[in-house]
Amino acid sequence: MRVIIVPTDFSENAFNALKCAQEYFKYEKSKIIIVHTYADEVYENKAVISRALLDEYKEIKQKESERELKEIRIQAMRYAPNPRHTLETRAIFGTLLDEVNHLVEDENADLIVMGTQGKTADRKITYGSNTLQIIKYVKCPVLGIPLGYVFHRPERILFPSELMIPYKNRELKLLSCLAKSYRSELHLLYISNFDRLSLRQEDVKTAWEYRFRESVITYTRKDEGDKAQIINNYIADKNISMLVMVNSKHTYMETLIHKSTIDAVGLNTKIPFLILQNLPR
Repeated sequence: MRVIIVPTDFSENAFNALKCAQEYFKYEKSKIIIVHTYADEVYENKAVISRALLDEYKEIKQKESERELKEIRIQAMRYAPNPRHTLETRAIFGTLLDEVNHLVEDENADLIVMGTQGKTADRKITYGSNTLQIIKYVKCPVLGIPLGYVFHRPERILFPSELMIPYKNRELKLLSCLAKSYRSELHLLYISNFDRLSLRQEDVKTAWEYRFRESVITYTRKDEGDKAQIINNYIADKNISMLVMVNSKHTYMETLIHKSTIDAVGLNTKIPFLILQNLPR
């Protein structure tokens, strides 16, 4: 069974991410855990000036969160009733990063799906601080759903890669199952001034192609340059539906997320962005 975690701050963006999770994995037996953390809401209340008031307000926020989560679950089930899906809710007193990390470990989660922006959406940037923190520090794939995105079938999936690091089989399987469900085309993009691959790169490429052997595969090499611009141009030229990159040591993705925001390097993420975590877990 696929285990998917969907954090929510009860915003429209978060609910849209939940709907996308239901759509992308509608053909798979899945447990979707909708989680809301409320410690920040409690501590940031300036009226809470004593331990007794803190405990009282915690109880109030827990009941309020559980009530809102129940309503979201009802709405989600109305939106896409699916006998393959089990929807659970969790209201947790804690911080988003810590509690999502614990849930990933406890549930052996396969994927986190979340909006790239929450309630305080700033349209001048693509990724909010909470999403970047999850991508940076939680060792689980993250599917970011852009602000205002309307779900459509992922016909073409772009996978830029340096072809230097073997990928985790579990995470490639996640993507290959998605691609197979929707008969998606997989586009492998290699950015280099050299046509010839090293023996290591050949092995990585062969393993990648084998994993996606049931899908239509396109391999493209582009000359070195501004990587963000090259990726953006490819997305536009090929009408790409989803971007996939791998976060690992010494990769382009690591460079991206260690900037203050992904926007700092100009990567266009108006389409869903799946970040695989090729890191120890």
